[in-house]
Amino acid sequence: MQGKKNYTEKLFLSFQLSDRVREDNLYRRLRETLDLSFLYKDTKELYGRTGNPSIDPVVFFKLLITGYLENITSDRKLVEHCSMRMDVLYFLGYDLDEELPWHSTISRTRQLYPASLFEKLFNKVFVLCVDSGMVSGHTQAVDSAPIKANASMESVVPKMPATPMDDHLKKVSEENGKTTKKHGGNVSPAHISAPAHELKRVEKHHQNLRESPVRLVGASHKKARLLSNKTHYNPHDPDARISVKPGKARKLNYHCSMAVDTAEGVISHIQADFADGRDSQYLTDISLKVQGRLRKNELIMTDILADAGYSNGANYHFLEQRKLTGWIPVFGKYKPEIEGFPYNKEKDEYSCPMDRPLPFKGFSTNRNGSVLKNYWAAPKDCKACPMKPQCAPKTKSKKIARTIYDEQYLRAYARQHSEKGKRMKNLRQSTVEPVFGSLTQFYGLRKIGVLGKAGAQKVMLMAAIAFNLKKYLKKGGKKPSIGIFEAIMDAFQGCLTICRHIRPRPVLQMAP
Repeated sequence: MQGKKNYTEKLFLSFQLSDRVREDNLYRRLRETLDLSFLYKDTKELYGRTGNPSIDPVVFFKLLITGYLENITSDRKLVEHCSMRMDVLYFLGYDLDEELPWHSTISRTRQLYPASLFEKLFNKVFVLCVDSGMVSGHTQAVDSAPIKANASMESVVPKMPATPMDDHLKKVSEENGKTTKKHGGNVSPAHISAPAHELKRVEKHHQNLRESPVRLVGASHKKARLLSNKTHYNPHDPDARISVKPGKARKLNYHCSMAVDTAEGVISHIQADFADGRDSQYLTDISLKVQGRLRKNELIMTDILADAGYSNGANYHFLEQRKLTGWIPVFGKYKPEIEGFPYNKEKDEYSCPMDRPLPFKGFSTNRNGSVLKNYWAAPKDCKACPMKPQCAPKTKSKKIARTIYDEQYLRAYARQHSEKGKRMKNLRQSTVEPVFGSLTQFYGLRKIGVLGKAGAQKVMLMAAIAFNLKKYLKKGGKKPSIGIFEAIMDAFQGCLTICRHIRPRPVLQMAP
């Protein structure tokens, strides 16, 4: 006989969400594990003493955690999604007949709370992972990736020139006037702060693009907008920067830097930076913050893994000063030896193929601020040399410039080509890169839905919190089993304790 289900809505007189949520449910376990009561004290000073009560800070952060666990970045969709999930309602502390907070309240509260509060929650979750034995601390893998900002390249406008400067700035001024009329003239202009040599470098690059004979079908550099962070910005989100990833189009992005512990893949640090900076300039700050967080949890960092983007002489020197071993490959242009010019470390000089010395002459600084050591031969030696047309065709004598961190580069180069260096490279690739993929695909970090660098920092912290929480619950939140030696010592201590509480029996004496 065919069955037919007739539905009639009933009024339940007795109903509890806890009876409908399974014991192994993610949000039930999260409710029993995560204690957010400290938020009441930390957010008390942010509210006044009069007016209508705002959203509960615990409920606010639980809503955000749910959004990143469910990969929902829209506040409106998040509220709609939570209202249809009994397990999420139980996690939030709401009943079936209670209305969730309005979606705009979530957005306003996110702007109200400082980034330090989000970081405090991240530290609390990180402590849970440390206490469960998921963090070793000694080896950290560092990497970065651009995250798309909530701004469009179509809204980019030129910066106002601070002072008229060459043809490039005249072109920018003309374009700025047209763009200001296009946007209604209500945009507060930003001024160019880049030095003259950087602007000339940008103009030269754009000129090469215009004159390049190699172009895609249908593309024209003359008609394309040649944009640079030195001369353009987005008034909707001034903190967003133009950046490009190999093989992809240029976009307005934020720079996400992250450190991951190699034991279980727990995120130990994450931060938002401007997308126009190099990876190498953020390594110092990342290392100090990771070391500080691990030290508070009585852990010591000894090794740091990163790709060639973090290769920098100052970084190698900094890591050695902090007694850290940096497994960072040197960049491709570095040459450990100059062919035909052997170096004598004791005399601190080079020798040319004609066995003429190139002694150290002094230091110099290039346009980027890097300090170089200069070596050059005597003009009289090069003047009579038959190899001068090939060796020094445009100068009076042969000159060699080396970085002041050449010894640090050589040590990093040796580590890179060692067997352990190859293993460390594989360890970095299998640790931090999958975490970035998970954050962008499953934890709401594909795009920054808020404005400003501070807002991007909050988004990245919440994505990392959700990732660490799920990894913590997946491991069961239990301490790992102790080793054999520790088990023997515990058993021995237990036996000693038992023996201390056993009373000795009286000795019976035989009658004579």
